[in-house]
Amino acid sequence: MMKEPDTNVTFDGLGIAPKILEVLDRLKFTHPTPIQHKAIPIVMDGTDIIGVAQTGTGKTLAFAIPVIQRLSRNKGQCLVLVPTRELAIQVNEAFQEIAPLFGLRTVVIIGGAPMQAQLKVLKKNPRIIIATPGRLIDHMTQKTVRLNEVEILILDEADRMLDMGFKPEIERILKFVPKKRQTMLFSATIPGEVVSIGAVHMKLPVHIEVAPSGTAAERIIQELFIVKKEAKKKLLAKLLDQYRGPVLLFSRTKRGAGKINRMIKQMGHNSAEIHSDRTLKQRREALEGFKRGKYRILVATDIAARGIDVVGIETVINYDLPDDTENYVHRIGRTGRAGHKGRAISFATPEQGSDIRNIESHIKTALPVSEHPELPREKFVTQTVFRSTARGSARGRRRNLPRKRW
Repeated sequence: MMKEPDTNVTFDGLGIAPKILEVLDRLKFTHPTPIQHKAIPIVMDGTDIIGVAQTGTGKTLAFAIPVIQRLSRNKGQCLVLVPTRELAIQVNEAFQEIAPLFGLRTVVIIGGAPMQAQLKVLKKNPRIIIATPGRLIDHMTQKTVRLNEVEILILDEADRMLDMGFKPEIERILKFVPKKRQTMLFSATIPGEVVSIGAVHMKLPVHIEVAPSGTAAERIIQELFIVKKEAKKKLLAKLLDQYRGPVLLFSRTKRGAGKINRMIKQMGHNSAEIHSDRTLKQRREALEGFKRGKYRILVATDIAARGIDVVGIETVINYDLPDDTENYVHRIGRTGRAGHKGRAISFATPEQGSDIRNIESHIKTALPVSEHPELPREKFVTQTVFRSTARGSARGRRRNLPRKRW
């Protein structure tokens, strides 16, 4: 399980420059998280690294602090590849806390943003490039960005980029980055495809892991409601009245997110939606509105599972279970961040017993089942299956298996 920062350990002994330590003090960052404590000295030495830590553990500062310090002393650029626009903006915000003090410019290269604005910043020779793979290749194709001075390459949330089908783009980008460089992989999980990238494109990387791959934060209270599809709306209304703090709600589809958002507004709550059908401007407005408290509830698809860094989210609600079991960890990791407590509530229909078993196997713990006094008690049931007769009848033979709890 994730450990909180050790109050006996400070940033002082990690080789960080006094100027950066002053900024950390001003930001009230006095004790490094486990991933920061392990990663910063390694990155500072220029060694390749594969860092595994669950969401909300401070991975961004674990590489931003040493990268800024190294770039302030040497020439060259840093390229950070991320899977989503939201994560790119979040990573840039972390760099912006420190980089300007050393005269280091950053640029965010993402789709949905005006190309001209990006070109304007690129002409100023930014030392730190934070990009999504697709838009970066657009610039490379138009010869508006060159990667020949990149000395530090970071693949942040590499597993998510592969899940989203970015492997061809990543391989293409790597061909234009100098082979003499420092390479880092940071992620919550490290599946086989990510390991293979590390084996081919990294030089004897140091592997650090502060929580087992797939571990859910221990400060998060997890609950499961078994509820029929038609009763989800009623249960949601009860829970939104019960939990009055910021709520991040996940829908499986973009269309579903819009429908749920409208439903929540009809209940009288301030809410917004964020998914890939929304423009970058709409997504930024929704996220900023959520951070400021304009919207108490943010409805999102999995595109936001790793791109939302908001401290103080009281409750995450999985209105729909994720298609990918690993995304369960990333979703609930949006609450209980930076040492805060959090709550994660999942809705599952009686037919989704196998999906819950997969999640429990992944997180290596059972999800406690809760019941609401105003809703019927439901149980998981096995599915009806069809088996053919021994003679191979085309119609087959219907066989009903008993309803039971697993």
